Amino acid sequence: MTKTAAPLKDLLLKKSVRTGTFTLASGKESDLYIDCRMTAMDPFGAALIGDMGWTAVRERIGAEGLSVDAIGGMTLGADPISLAVGMASARQHPGEALQVFTVRKEPKGHGRGKQIEGNFAEGNTIVVVDDVITTGGSTLKAIDAIEREGGKVAFALVLVDREEGGRQAIEERGIPVVALFSRSTLLD
Repeated sequence: MTKTAAPLKDLLLKKSVRTGTFTLASGKESDLYIDCRMTAMDPFGAALIGDMGWTAVRERIGAEGLSVDAIGGMTLGADPISLAVGMASARQHPGEALQVFTVRKEPKGHGRGKQIEGNFAEGNTIVVVDDVITTGGSTLKAIDAIEREGGKVAFALVLVDREEGGRQAIEERGIPVVALFSRSTLLD
C-alpha cells in the first residue's frame, strides 16, 4: 500500500462507507453504500485522491506508452476526482498536465447543446473517471458520449470497484479499468 493509500482508505471508511440495506443507482439492493463524494469533496480527501490517482494514471500511461490529453467523466461523481487528478498532474509534472472536463447526463437544452463541458476537444485521448462502479452503467454512458464527440478513451480510472460486474462490463468494451480500491481492499 502506498503512503497515500492508507490515509485515503481511512478517510473513505470514515466518511463514505455505510452498511445497512440500500437501493443503488443500478436498482440493485446492497448491504454496502459508498458515497465517494463525501471524501472527494473533502479538501484532504481531494488531495489524497489527486496524488494517488495521478500516480496510478501516470504508471498506466508509462506502461502502455500512451499520450493522454484529458481526464473526466459523468457528472457529479467523477467531477471532484477528475479535477483532483488534473491538479496533481499540473503540480507534479506540468509538462504532462491533464486537462479536465465533465460529461452531462443529457446534452444541454440551450446554447450550443453540449453534453461535454470543459477542456475537451475532438481527437483527444481520454482517461474516463467514475467514483464507484457497480454495473458500470454510468461509466459506459460517459464513454459513449466521449466517443460520440470524437474522443478516444485510453482507460478508466475508478475510485472504488464494488466488484459486482462493472469492471467486466467496461473491459468488454475494450477499455481497461484501473481501480484505486476494490470492495475487497477497502473492507479488508
